[in-house]
Amino acid sequence: MHMNANNVHVPAALAAVAQGRDHITTDEFARAWCLAPQTVRKNHCLKGECCGVRPIKRGKFLLWPVMATAEAMVGGA
Repeated sequence: MHMNANNVHVPAALAAVAQGRDHITTDEFARAWCLAPQTVRKNHCLKGECCGVRPIKRGKFLLWPVMATAEAMVGGA
């Protein structure tokens, strides 16, 4: 696990996927949670979030914040 400035543990696999980026794509987010990308999109459509994480929208893409994803994965959300 890696730690950021806010003392959030980022799982090594998530850090490898993010490669230093602040946001990851829906496909990458789905892979991190072992979900189908369509399941992530459906949850976002119905609830505005998935696994307790709210994405930002850039054009037609949903981008998921790495730090919020890491917090949700380690139980901080």
